[in-house]
Amino acid sequence: QALLVSDVLLDIFAQVNQIPSTGKKTSSRKSLASLAVTCKAFYEPAMDLLWAEVDQLEPLLGCVTRLHPLIYRRSHAPWDDTWAEGIEPLSVDEARQFLHHSARIRSLNTSSTDRLFPLLSVIPVEACVFPRLQSLTLFTIIHSGLYMSRTLRHCYLFIVNADPPQSIAVPGAALEDLSIKAFDKSTEDQLRMLSDRVRFCKQLVTLFCPPLDWAAWKHLSNLPTLVEVEIREVRGYCAPPWPLDWHIINFSPFLNVTALSFAVGSAAYVTTILQFPSLKMFWIMIDVVSSTEAERLFRALSHYKQTLEQLTFILGEYHDLRNNYLTVITHLLCFTQLRILQLESLDSCIYLDNNLFLKAMSAWPYIEFLKIEDSGLRPSITFRGLFTALRQCPQLESLQVLIDTVNIDIDPNAEPIQHTSLRTLDLEASEPPIENAEVLARIIFTWLPFVDQVNKDADDLEPWDEVNLHLISLRAAARRVMEVP
Repeated sequence: QALLVSDVLLDIFAQVNQIPSTGKKTSSRKSLASLAVTCKAFYEPAMDLLWAEVDQLEPLLGCVTRLHPLIYRRSHAPWDDTWAEGIEPLSVDEARQFLHHSARIRSLNTSSTDRLFPLLSVIPVEACVFPRLQSLTLFTIIHSGLYMSRTLRHCYLFIVNADPPQSIAVPGAALEDLSIKAFDKSTEDQLRMLSDRVRFCKQLVTLFCPPLDWAAWKHLSNLPTLVEVEIREVRGYCAPPWPLDWHIINFSPFLNVTALSFAVGSAAYVTTILQFPSLKMFWIMIDVVSSTEAERLFRALSHYKQTLEQLTFILGEYHDLRNNYLTVITHLLCFTQLRILQLESLDSCIYLDNNLFLKAMSAWPYIEFLKIEDSGLRPSITFRGLFTALRQCPQLESLQVLIDTVNIDIDPNAEPIQHTSLRTLDLEASEPPIENAEVLARIIFTWLPFVDQVNKDADDLEPWDEVNLHLISLRAAARRVMEVP
């Protein structure tokens, strides 16, 4: 009798659904399929779980007797939908069967429906095909309206190529996570329409999309639910279609946003909207930046020096009229809560010497990950400067910097002050190849006891091959000494 109580039955079936996978079909799916045909009381709850997560539309269409042999023939690849060419659309009865199972789906992952969509032409446009859908991953937005549901919470759209722009569909007020990637740069109207659609979302928690207009940003600034935003500029689309100096709209502060990311052509768009008092993570990739824009960006970020814990700057071209170094580190000394800092400058020179490195390590006592990578045409720190600075950051686990491998200012026989938290060490050699590999290996071995290899996971491992061979020998010798009774 207990099995006839719906809550008990659902709980049992949910446990069955957690059976680990073995082979092509999971044991849980086989068990649920068997339960579905055991008795009438088991059929509905078992089928609900079987259809809860679906990849592609073919499994749904395979429920139609006429289409089943076309979809599941042995020579048919799972991603090949050419079988649908020239096939008559579903009849009213077949559509009813399709909708009966589509109503069970909670999570759907599907690609283009160009060939499959005509099969569903009998279904009214206003019909809700997936009334219980909570998560959608869609690799096109053509016919995306088919999938939109009031219950949708998580929506991930890829390869947006809507034509005409009016076919863009974004779910409504209940949506929590919206991600739109690889956005087509075809028209300004598409970007404007996306901004319009975003303003319908009232409960967003995370947002990943192309640049929005200022009205959309004003809407987002008033969402207490929003915690993470990532903006990536359309490939080849140089700037937003709206003026950057539009001062009519005053933003509210984004009170609860803790993570913010940008991939943009210039810093101007970013500095216009930086009002995030709870910000903990900031990531930015800029194609071209001038010294003036860089100053403005760092000044805007300095308002969050008490909250920021993770910072990533990936800079392309850096323009300075006086050809000065990029003094980014000086601007970052005020960020006392930093745990992760990554600086990459592909076409410029980040200034760093022993004194500045010591100041930085003293300013960032909680730093755990530090990467400074650029063109390498600048003063570098020495090993003495490295080890002096490391004393200030006992939690540092991963480090990448440019090091002077020619002027060795540490005595390899001196008593070391060991840094025991560092595990990953990536060093750019100031003048490869490295001539004094054995000396450097002894220094690293004695001062950094938990660093097994230099540049172990980096692309430029080769300059350090000989150093690493000596490190292997030193560690092997140390183990043999420890094993002697």
